[in-house]
Amino acid sequence: MSAQSEDLYLALRKRRWRVTVGALGGLLLVSCLLALASGSVAIPVREVARILLHRLPGVGPPPPAAWPASHEQIVLAVRSPRVALAAAVGATLGLAGAALQGLLRNPMADPYVIGVSSGAALGATLAMTLGLGKGLGLGMVPAAAFLGALASIAMVYTLARTGGRLPVLNLLLAGVAVGSFLSALVSALLVFAHRDVRPVIFWLMGGLGGRGWFHLAAASPYMLLGAGGILLLARELNALLLGEESARQLGVDTERVKLWLVAAAALATAAAVAVAGIIGFVGLVVPHMARLVVGADHRILLPAAGLGGAALLVLADTAARVALAPGEIPVGIITSLIGGPFFLYLLRRARTRFW
Repeated sequence: MSAQSEDLYLALRKRRWRVTVGALGGLLLVSCLLALASGSVAIPVREVARILLHRLPGVGPPPPAAWPASHEQIVLAVRSPRVALAAAVGATLGLAGAALQGLLRNPMADPYVIGVSSGAALGATLAMTLGLGKGLGLGMVPAAAFLGALASIAMVYTLARTGGRLPVLNLLLAGVAVGSFLSALVSALLVFAHRDVRPVIFWLMGGLGGRGWFHLAAASPYMLLGAGGILLLARELNALLLGEESARQLGVDTERVKLWLVAAAALATAAAVAVAGIIGFVGLVVPHMARLVVGADHRILLPAAGLGGAALLVLADTAARVALAPGEIPVGIITSLIGGPFFLYLLRRARTRFW
């Protein structure tokens, strides 16, 4: 490739990245405004935008009686933390799903295929059935879910590692086996529990009700650390798509990259599950749709999957709040209604070459 051709290719790739990120960023912004405006108390989108605008540094105070004080309280204190948390969790799951699909070279992989969700479910179920109250940090239930997720991925990694290497097939099989075993333990705890298990079942369905800025602040460092680790390995993920042998010939330390990718995806997903419960299919649907639009270059695909996941979960949570207002549906049910048919569609196309 000549220098002129290479410069043209780089310019086109940068333009494609900017267009993709700009479009998905706009979609996320619109989704957040709609979410802030929707609920048992409907607030005009324009009014929501004005409330947020006058909270920015350097913007003067709003005119007297510009909007009802109750509307400002609803937007800033009630809906904003939930929308922000939905965006963070959705982005995290989308990024982790894209990374694992690239690592496993399987479009039907998602963050839960390596046993993270089952470990988190077991930790949360143990905390709830034992009647543990609030503790430090996130609270005992989310903290137990976080520890359970990390313990499960450590178990999967130990079982999958062979002779100092981490074969992808071993990782996949170990994740399925450990996940099935831990799910059976969760079912056993629910059967023999002497307490009301409805809170456990509701948490397993996934939801963002009752979450605030505190939960977002507590989980954000772990989600950011995991997401940042994934983004930094975008070039290595591209090399792994060529096969491990080809990636090694290009100078990629494949074993180290696989270890860091699994660890980063597990850490990010564990933090998301700890604050939101089990929300399935976001990490399956969004990366696949993003790949169809932007291609398999992870330098573009990963940001696209993150922004797309954020927008999808914000919209899904809005639907969960509005459908039965003033009640709500667990958002995990909404994402499952979207992801279930999509998963069947992928199965029907299993003979198609995705990579």
